[in-house]
Amino acid sequence: MFLRANARQGGLEDRGKPRQATYAAALGPSGVVALAAHCWNGILLVQAPEQIHEVARAALAASGRSLKGISGPADQVRTARDALGVRKAAVDDADLLYSLDLARLRVPAALAALSLRRPRGNELPLLIAWREQYLVETGLSAPGPRLHQDAKSGIELLQAQGDHWLLEDGGKPVAYTAFNARLPDIVQVGGVWTPPPLRGRGYARCAVAGSLLDARAAGARRAILFTSNTSAARAYEALGFIRAGEYGLLIL
Repeated sequence: MFLRANARQGGLEDRGKPRQATYAAALGPSGVVALAAHCWNGILLVQAPEQIHEVARAALAASGRSLKGISGPADQVRTARDALGVRKAAVDDADLLYSLDLARLRVPAALAALSLRRPRGNELPLLIAWREQYLVETGLSAPGPRLHQDAKSGIELLQAQGDHWLLEDGGKPVAYTAFNARLPDIVQVGGVWTPPPLRGRGYARCAVAGSLLDARAAGARRAILFTSNTSAARAYEALGFIRAGEYGLLIL
């Protein structure tokens, strides 16, 4: 999903801009059999059921960037990790991968009493602060000088693309959700966040459901996501998501 969405949005030429990457492919008699992309942010994306050693090394060698992480099917991430000699990582997870036919989305009744909308420009500082907390809580970043910039660039990119939503209860912001990849027929949910004092009230579930209603109205037929959080998994299952495998995420 990341590979397809990034190629659609950023193109195949790598100038180091968001969504761009250096791609390496292995070809067989019927076409591409393995693909790796070293992205603008240092993450290596893999979709390589064979020849993963070759395409991973080729993408890294051609990009000129340092490796910041690996993402893709869990077994392939582990293979790429070992092939590249990665010994230590801040995050090395095999998350639960979920899929949903949007025709079967179960919308929480509570959403009718809430308001979901795209964020306004003057709300970005709040969302950047929430994003900082999200990155630390999920282990995707650590407290330090780069945390704010990582959060800021992520939120600003989503604002430019129109791919994030803010949930309000009585005019008060209570939860956030985004699509971290999008294609005409499928969206990938990510970045879901509820401030700790507001958890346990179903806000995240409502935010995700509302965003998926928007996606369905725009023509999307399917949604996917991955999570390592058991309470989040229960919330997604309540919306109709079903297990579809494991997704690997390694962050250095």
